[in-house]
Amino acid sequence: MKIIFKSVLLLGGRLFCMIANILEAKKILSSVVSVTNGSSKSFSLINYLFLLFLSNALNAQAINRVEPPFWYVGMNNPTVQLLVYGENIGDFEPQIKNKNVTLEKYQSVENNNYLFIDLIIKENAKPCKFNILFKNGNKTTIKKEYELKPRNVNPVKQTSFSSKDVIYLITPDRFANGNTQNDEITGLKEGLNRKEDFGRHGGDIQGIIDHLDYIKEMGFTAIWLNPILENDQPKWSYHGYSTTDYYKVDPRFGTNEDYLTLIKKAKEKGLGVIMDIIVNHCGDEHWWMKDLPTSDWVNYQDEPYQETNHRKFSLLDPYAAPSDRKVMTEGWFVPTMPDLNQRNELMNTYLIQNSIWWIEYANLYGIRQDTYSYPFREFMTEWTCAIANEYPNFNIVGEEWVNDASIIAYWQEGKQNKDGYTSCLPSLMDFPTTLLLAEALKEEEVWGKGLIRLYENLGKDFIYANPENLVIFPDNHDMSRIFTQVNEDYDLYKMALTYILTMRGIPQIYYGTEILMHNRGTESHGVIRTDFPGGWQGDAQNTKTQKGLKTQQIEAQNWLKNLINWRNNKTVIHTGKLMHYEPQKGVYVYFRYNETETVMVVLNKNNEPTELNLDRFKLNLGNNKTAFDVFNQKEIELNESIILPAKAPAIFEILN
Repeated sequence: MKIIFKSVLLLGGRLFCMIANILEAKKILSSVVSVTNGSSKSFSLINYLFLLFLSNALNAQAINRVEPPFWYVGMNNPTVQLLVYGENIGDFEPQIKNKNVTLEKYQSVENNNYLFIDLIIKENAKPCKFNILFKNGNKTTIKKEYELKPRNVNPVKQTSFSSKDVIYLITPDRFANGNTQNDEITGLKEGLNRKEDFGRHGGDIQGIIDHLDYIKEMGFTAIWLNPILENDQPKWSYHGYSTTDYYKVDPRFGTNEDYLTLIKKAKEKGLGVIMDIIVNHCGDEHWWMKDLPTSDWVNYQDEPYQETNHRKFSLLDPYAAPSDRKVMTEGWFVPTMPDLNQRNELMNTYLIQNSIWWIEYANLYGIRQDTYSYPFREFMTEWTCAIANEYPNFNIVGEEWVNDASIIAYWQEGKQNKDGYTSCLPSLMDFPTTLLLAEALKEEEVWGKGLIRLYENLGKDFIYANPENLVIFPDNHDMSRIFTQVNEDYDLYKMALTYILTMRGIPQIYYGTEILMHNRGTESHGVIRTDFPGGWQGDAQNTKTQKGLKTQQIEAQNWLKNLINWRNNKTVIHTGKLMHYEPQKGVYVYFRYNETETVMVVLNKNNEPTELNLDRFKLNLGNNKTAFDVFNQKEIELNESIILPAKAPAIFEILN
């Protein structure tokens, strides 16, 4: 052992302490001890290998991170920028000798622990591994292997979510615990606490995999997961919106490989996976927050804390004071969510590349972009257009939480804005519809209220460049559940869901809506995101098997399942034209139609059966005399009038 210790001492006590803390080093030391009785020749070989390991460990410690961790050949944009992080790496000069890659430039910044390297991948480059050499004069050379992989996505054949889909929104921590071994992860700041509404409950990727058959049977065709990237925050980390590592799935959900397995198994069942991405902010425990690259990496970096004013209209307002716009865009959401400065070109490139990396790596079905209007709007154009350049068929839906169609429309691709702003964002969340749906159903049918509000809101579709590509939804993870919004009125619940699933756009349903999950008496997000019954061993209720569910919950689940599966087979609902008629006497009628099919949808708010005269609808009904009642599964005669069931939705397929 004296020879070993002598070798270690020559490398310095500091190096030994560093290596001794590495698990692999401990294993090697144990191996050496176990063979000390071997030959001197074998012992010398072990000593040599150990010293070689120490040398490699030195290189590994000098470079802590390279992001993106790998890249792809054959991209439309041949450039990739590597963020390299390590102690004093800014003192080093990178060198590359490979026929597939050219080092275009490298850039050190204020913080000497960062180096940014721009590579150009040649047009006909082959997948390969190559070494990046980091030289510090003639003193030190660090070698780091980097890989170019073959593409996972054929952008020509790629499909993405559209109006043919019905999206199932899942909060992963609250859906199902499929792997109890990852409930507690050594080194992460927050562990399992299912008793706390805002704590971690243990739901994970395996739990979602275990429910794929259920999701498929319910009729859903796409899954949107609230963020699954690492959130190593001391509390409230379960929701996923405080990213601390942009290239790593949170270990309490699983691994990157688990995420790929979910997407693969989902795709085999005809289900696409939509990723929730946040480019506006990160978590204050993100690894770079302890050692920021530049003085302008985040907004208000060295200034007193400034919270955003949430004045989204100021971005469009021609009279808005610049200070109001600045606070809207640069202010932080909360003190634990630093606002990222996308005007820093290095940050700009980092975020764009990260999104493209995940699309390619995971073969995503789409992206939901959080807090869309909060980053710099020029950056959001760059971000969306860069993705469209690589993936022309890829759909992205942006969150813009306002009850104003003119603001929503401003951000959509194809909108001709007076100020000249253009975007490559295909879709947005239809918050104006969501924010009035329940109220319109609950209100008394008087002038200007009730169903007329749905009618007038839909009439504003002239503002949108593409209203058919809006995501329409009754609720989501940030608001009261629809059953609570309609005061747990089951009839109004069915009207709301019928409207969402037959209206123009792409419907999204939050997990648990099918069994009337509610948040009675509270607006707490921790309660809104209640655990999915049956996702944990020992649950008294089980949504998949219907064990322990109340009669009305089972009825709602079966009703919604039938409605979604009916919709899946109706192209006329996916892409058909829409015509609606002014609501009268508590009844709202609209039609979805194409060259071969016509569907009539009726919402009747009256508390008694209602006679509906059909003369108004001759343009759509033509001379057809029969229809198929979808909910009651029977044919009816289309005479001068029909009798509508009390306080209920109705769907009629018009038969030729």
